Amino acid sequence: MFKSITLFILAGLAEIGGGYLIWLWIKNGLPVWYGAMGGAILIVYGILPALQDFPDFGRVYAAYGGLFIVLALLWGWGVDGKAPDFYDGLGALICLAGAGIILWAPR
Repeated sequence: MFKSITLFILAGLAEIGGGYLIWLWIKNGLPVWYGAMGGAILIVYGILPALQDFPDFGRVYAAYGGLFIVLALLWGWGVDGKAPDFYDGLGALICLAGAGIILWAPR
């Protein structure tokens, strides 16, 4: 379980970080190397979920989506200074519960 959570967190940080660099490049007119770095990081993001031990692509990505929501809210809070409100937190908890059910429900 530790490996799975670690890979999900790394994938989330790579997806958000890569996308953020591309956002800064396009929206703020920063140098093209921001976009290039963002693209390179997004390639790493594409590789990380494939390292999961779960055999089902759809379930891995569905469960990752729950953690991604939490990471995106934390990124917005830490990097953009937009603190999550009660409903952000409630929605994130619901998503994490759903991700746990998707991954670890007995089948």
